[in-house]
Amino acid sequence: MNYTFKWSVLWTGESGQWLLSGLIVTLELSVLAWLLAVALGIVSGALRTVKLRPLRALATFYVEFFRNVPLLVWMFFWYFGVPPILPEMIREWMLGHGLEFWAGVLALGVYSGARFSEVLRSGIQSIPKTQMEAAVASGLTTFQSYRYVILPVALRIIIPPGTSESLNLLKNSSIALTISVAELTFQTRQIETYTAKAIEALTAGTLIYLVLCVGIASLMAWVERRTAIPGLITAGGRRRR
Repeated sequence: MNYTFKWSVLWTGESGQWLLSGLIVTLELSVLAWLLAVALGIVSGALRTVKLRPLRALATFYVEFFRNVPLLVWMFFWYFGVPPILPEMIREWMLGHGLEFWAGVLALGVYSGARFSEVLRSGIQSIPKTQMEAAVASGLTTFQSYRYVILPVALRIIIPPGTSESLNLLKNSSIALTISVAELTFQTRQIETYTAKAIEALTAGTLIYLVLCVGIASLMAWVERRTAIPGLITAGGRRRR
């Protein structure tokens, strides 16, 4: 083995700045896509459990259409396919404000939203039907029942699977490099290209992703314990007393 390790390439020259820039872009991309995914997931997940068939069909179409197409295809679709059909004013704005970034946010958001939708639907269906019946019997409309009774409970139930989907979203943000978003993996590859030190560059990227994922998992485990419903939901693997 003739390979000579040179870890100093990670903090000399522009490497450190590239890694920091990539980390910031990854966080911005992931947070915006997560917010979009959660909003779409809540709306479509709730609609999949209502009695009105047209609304269920609309939500099912969204889930099946976006969930069953590879994320890479959606990246290319939003980056290459959508801009030409947008109004000129919007297209010009996007071209001047990072088209590739916003295409990545939309692709990652709508794709992950379909997956969040299924997680929320399973959470709603795990709630006893008597809770919905009691909410309606107390005078609430269907919308108010979901708003004040069903969704608050379902969102607390789905924290563990929701955490897994959040971690998947963060890791899937690396696919945005295919449309030239300068996120963490993109910058790692750039360091590798300029220094010819693949092991050092990829190790740095791997460790940063690992720290981010472990941090998110720990935060969500804390949220799960703080929001557990006594007698209904276990608190981070332990039942509250």
